[in-house]
Amino acid sequence: MKVRPAIPEDLTALAACDFSFLITREATPPFEGDWLAHVRPVEPYPKSYGFDPAELAPHIAAEDKALFVVIGDETPVGYIALSTDWNNLASIDDLAVDIDWRGTGAAQRLIQQAVTWAKERDLPGIRLETQTNNVAACRFYMRHGFALGGYDHHLYKGLSPGTRETALFFYRFF
Repeated sequence: MKVRPAIPEDLTALAACDFSFLITREATPPFEGDWLAHVRPVEPYPKSYGFDPAELAPHIAAEDKALFVVIGDETPVGYIALSTDWNNLASIDDLAVDIDWRGTGAAQRLIQQAVTWAKERDLPGIRLETQTNNVAACRFYMRHGFALGGYDHHLYKGLSPGTRETALFFYRFF
């Protein structure tokens, strides 16, 4: 597997990927100390954020943004979209790996690329956002040096007033 900057044709290949995942647990407050010990099982349900090439296209060949793909069997199987945020941190705007390529190191390679990209720009760190129902992602980010910096119980209420999802903000400083 290798990671490289995306080209416009990669968006078609990425659109054919399955980036969905199954929710089986949710993290619960308080989000302090060993907060991931506070997970509760939930009735399993599928989750998909969808894939919109138009949202990613501006990251290709932009000065303050980037889109990298991870190649498996000669075709893109995952991506990471990055940008420089208002607070001078790199932002992971999106990260996804095809369901068949999870556990292969693809996401780890994309995170390594994000670190390289941020350091090349002399940015002091990286931030990202995920949700309490994406426990696997939370654990992945923590294994790769990210720490929870805050949360927002209301961020998703406009999309779904009854949601239990809480936004979690992770940071990794160099």
